[in-house]
Amino acid sequence: MKGLLISLLCSSSTTAFTTSSSTVGLIRSDVIGLPLYSISPPAASENIEQKQELNGVRLTSTAGAMSLTISELAEVMGGRGRALLAWDCYANGIDPALFFADPVDLGEDTVETLKGLFASSRRGQRLGKGALERLSSLYNSYTPSRVEGGVATLSHISQSRDSTTKLLLRLSDGLEVETVIIPWTGGRSTLCVSSQVGCRQGKVDDTVPPLFIVHRCVWRRPQFRFYNYFFVPGCIFCATGRMGKLRSLNADEILAQLFFARKICRQKNLPPVTNVVFMGMGEPADNKDAVIRATDIMTTRELFQLSASKVTVSTVAPTPDSFLQFAHAHCVLAWSVHAANDELRRQLVPTTKHAMTELRQGLIDTLLIRPHNFRTTMLEVALVSGINDSEKEADELVDFAQVIIDEVPGCKLVVNLIPFNDIGQNRYTKPSMEAVSVFQKRLREFGLVAHIRTTRGDDESAACGQLATNKQKQRVF
Repeated sequence: MKGLLISLLCSSSTTAFTTSSSTVGLIRSDVIGLPLYSISPPAASENIEQKQELNGVRLTSTAGAMSLTISELAEVMGGRGRALLAWDCYANGIDPALFFADPVDLGEDTVETLKGLFASSRRGQRLGKGALERLSSLYNSYTPSRVEGGVATLSHISQSRDSTTKLLLRLSDGLEVETVIIPWTGGRSTLCVSSQVGCRQGKVDDTVPPLFIVHRCVWRRPQFRFYNYFFVPGCIFCATGRMGKLRSLNADEILAQLFFARKICRQKNLPPVTNVVFMGMGEPADNKDAVIRATDIMTTRELFQLSASKVTVSTVAPTPDSFLQFAHAHCVLAWSVHAANDELRRQLVPTTKHAMTELRQGLIDTLLIRPHNFRTTMLEVALVSGINDSEKEADELVDFAQVIIDEVPGCKLVVNLIPFNDIGQNRYTKPSMEAVSVFQKRLREFGLVAHIRTTRGDDESAACGQLATNKQKQRVF
């Protein structure tokens, strides 16, 4: 057949061939970790927030109690005192629907122990049946209508030798998401949260001509399916990108990760969560509304009570405008750079569409909008042996970062060096600590603040880049 490229491999590889004269490179499923026949077409719609009204309060259909401010929740529950009492619970990882239930269902906890966590003026108060019904009505799309067991269920806990604790949360639709508690000396923990199930950075490239894909082999005769899209693997050092994007999380599902982390820290005597980093599964810039809402709730004094300087949102920056979306967000901005060189950056992050200078300008423009005390920014570099860990790449990064420092008055720039963590493939390896130290020293010689991120939780696949669930449901690209 004229113009038809055919290359059939029916063993460890998945073969694609195009119906046009354009040549498409072979995709190997054993490299990207996904058999192409498991990928489904894009869903017609996702996370459409229809408006609803409850007790006269205008809400989105995905808004639950944890994603409402005190004033919004007070309107629903019929009083500010009730809303504050509900948040005494949520802030400490307690579901008021269970705490004030009849009978009380608290598992390992006791009523008196938990009341000691509330504001002293509210320890003798309780939420009545009417208030609990109004609270449950916010979660009427979940069964049961509450946070714990409704919005999310803690389905598995794994703890590494260094006490790094990975939580697997099952969402109401059966999909799963991971979040990681990282305890530090000094009595504090950092929580690494996810913003999506999977990640759009492993995505479909609709600019490639339609493809026939080998679906399976029956008696050595290949069967084919027709697909009008082409899967592009995500960042080479990240397991999440190999999942593709299943869907974005709503604000309550993001906040549920902090809710469960607070509960587990309390029950397992881990240091309390004082820092949150959006560096788990997903690309925050592809779910900006839910992420910004979550950061607002996390940093509100009457709610989760975190300092805005202790909440970090990290983006790979799909476009220069990705930073601008977070210009007024209550968080520190971090950029997953990985390489200053355009060609190398595209190798490490195959979905890169813009020049690094364009993306850098987007960050500069955003930092100039932010108040001076929020001009701290982090550049993150996952170092892969023999790929981007030489002095040449260090020098390129120095020149690249210096432009940001020069153009943004008051900017505090920090480079985080992250040694590559194994994600179940053999193409890329972790650099030696000697190479990482040499890279750090080179940056410091030119005046950059550079830290080497300590690898935590890698024995339980809880380290940076290792988060990925085994749920293989319909992917939304």
